Amino acid sequence: MTELSDTSTSSTSSGSSAEDAGASRTVFLLTHTGREAAIRSAERVVNGLMRCGIGVRLLEDEAADLPLPPAVELVGEVGPGSVQGCELIIVLGGDGTLLRGAEFARASGVPMLGVNLGRVGFLAEAERDDLDKVVDRVVTKEYEVEERMTLDVLVRNDGRIVHTDWALNEASVEKASRERLLEVVTEVDGRPVSGFGGDGVVCATPTGSTAYAFSAGGPVVWPEVEALLMVPISAHALFARPLVTSPRSVLAVEVQPQSQYGVLWCDGRRTVELRPGARVEVRRGAVPVRLARLHHASFTDRLVAKFALPVSGWRGVVAP
Repeated sequence: MTELSDTSTSSTSSGSSAEDAGASRTVFLLTHTGREAAIRSAERVVNGLMRCGIGVRLLEDEAADLPLPPAVELVGEVGPGSVQGCELIIVLGGDGTLLRGAEFARASGVPMLGVNLGRVGFLAEAERDDLDKVVDRVVTKEYEVEERMTLDVLVRNDGRIVHTDWALNEASVEKASRERLLEVVTEVDGRPVSGFGGDGVVCATPTGSTAYAFSAGGPVVWPEVEALLMVPISAHALFARPLVTSPRSVLAVEVQPQSQYGVLWCDGRRTVELRPGARVEVRRGAVPVRLARLHHASFTDRLVAKFALPVSGWRGVVAP
């Protein structure tokens, strides 16, 4: 499960004709080509955008699996340069593909618009049945852009920084082998909080509160809240509760010297080994991820819809 939050702000563009909106515009498309549904969805989006005069760019290794018109622009580079000059990144897929798209979005500053082809998809703004609406909104620029908070992560060994990374959802310190507990001490703002053995600790953004942190028993945090989360994973301890701290706080997890090896995962995509005595520090990221939004629905409605929460019988506010 994933998902994405910080304050949202930003630019809204609307009111353009399709012809004006399509002038010298390019969209970068990222998809999971291993799935038939994604291939059909990509073909539909590409054809819809190009009929309106909007250029489409794809990675060469993905384009090989897609039935595409010859006018599609292909790039071999996988990095920020892939999306240079694009106004938007459209991502078609499940949570893993959306997090991959977030890597492109953060590195380039180009906003990402996710279409969920998976199960929950909190990061996505639309579902597969909304593809025509997505194309229409992109053509007419009827979308808003908001910024989501990220995490900056570093690993120290013997006081030396040996690894740096980032995350949109979470940075998780986990045990490397299932047969033994990982012994850790948690810290907030330079002061120890608790030591315990368990499966690990999740440090998350509000965006990530509905992802791994939620599965580990953490609270759901509304995107407008500025905060950091620290959630123990299956801790063998009397006090190992989820914590919500200031966005200015620095969270730290120290692997005890007598412990087994651990592993750091960032968004479940990037990993590094943690030897006994390693220290992981997590703070608010300097670079946000920009998300394109099509809807004005409240996060409450999104939460109810994504988790299919039972709300029948709700009567709302009774007028005086």
